[in-house]
Amino acid sequence: MAVQEARQGPEPGAHDGGCACGDCPHGAREGHRRAVAAFLVKRDEFAAGQGLPAAVAHSASASRQWVSEELTQSAELVADRGRAEGESWLSRVWQRTACTVGAAVVTLLLVQSLTAIGAGWTTARTAGLLAALLVGGALTAASWLHRTRGGALAPVIGEDNRLSTSRVVAAAWVLFVAYAVLVLVGRLAAASGPAERDALISGLDLARGAGAVTVLAVVCAIAVLVRRVVGVRVLGQRLQKVRAHRPRAADLLTDDAGRGTFADIQYVVISAVALAFAAVRLARRPDQLPDLPWGLAVVVLVSAATYLAGKYAEGGRPVVLSVVRSREAGDLDGPIRTGDDIEIRGAGFVPPGAQTADRLSRMVVRIGTVHVHVPLVPVAGGFSNPTDAVLTVPVPAEVEPGRVEVQVITAAGVETNRYAIDVTD
Repeated sequence: MAVQEARQGPEPGAHDGGCACGDCPHGAREGHRRAVAAFLVKRDEFAAGQGLPAAVAHSASASRQWVSEELTQSAELVADRGRAEGESWLSRVWQRTACTVGAAVVTLLLVQSLTAIGAGWTTARTAGLLAALLVGGALTAASWLHRTRGGALAPVIGEDNRLSTSRVVAAAWVLFVAYAVLVLVGRLAAASGPAERDALISGLDLARGAGAVTVLAVVCAIAVLVRRVVGVRVLGQRLQKVRAHRPRAADLLTDDAGRGTFADIQYVVISAVALAFAAVRLARRPDQLPDLPWGLAVVVLVSAATYLAGKYAEGGRPVVLSVVRSREAGDLDGPIRTGDDIEIRGAGFVPPGAQTADRLSRMVVRIGTVHVHVPLVPVAGGFSNPTDAVLTVPVPAEVEPGRVEVQVITAAGVETNRYAIDVTD
């Protein structure tokens, strides 16, 4: 549908996507959608051999270079619209946070009212409702204070502008434990006798909440350690990271390329199950911290260790394995000369999350002292060049004949190993 609209042109009176009208349907989100549609139309037309000017149509290399430049400019516009749409989305998160918090408090009130039928309203129910109001109010206030940075999501957004799985899990446990303690505080404030107060205070003993406290400590430590591990690996060029336009809920279960990862999925699922069990225990025993059984606590710890091991194992430095002369049908075999195309074979040339045209256009191959931008070669539905394992670039005339080194620089700024080739006149 978006491609059809792009072919037909914008509607009369529609904005071009550059406005900041808040909920205006023709604001940043609409501008990004239209830019993507226009880019897809242009890419498919070039892939079908349409739209080439007569001045470059006679030369395969000239037409390829012209198409690549046109797609690069269009991709840069898409990237600009995407960043604007991401900033607009982040600025609206605090409003959604307030609505979500309000809905959660109302749901809790309804559940407590329904369960109170026959049993009667208790101080524990009042304490639970007040604790929810306090936690929700704190979240809403923090979200408003950080409304330009993603609201309540600001602490759990990583440096790559994606939701961090480890931070989200740790934040969920922190909020739950804070809510449980506030419930005990409310009951303690309403307690009438010394025996009841002593029983509530003893409910905070470590012996009763050792499992929950241990899980809380481990998941918080995992969140801090994962940030350190990722930062060190990125600086050491052992992990490639590209920035996303905006965080998405799918980031919790997928890698940077949008593929589901076992380590993240199992960590989120097991943590959610453990939190649900702890919430039920708190509802049943609101006079003490949830006594998470050690069996379940160990399961969460094993899940956290698996997640951490996955962070250590992911990624890797890109590598050039071989460089050969690119040969078309009918060409004679021969050495690499200036003006020829070379095919660079290896692995890890396209970092996860860098499959978009604006990222692919930033790839550079260093041939000797000359930097050659990798041309974009469109095909139906994508690009045949560059790919994660093969790059094709021309050897410019500025390369001096002799033995030169070839090195690939990815969109994440990571350099591969150097591979020596011989260039003849």
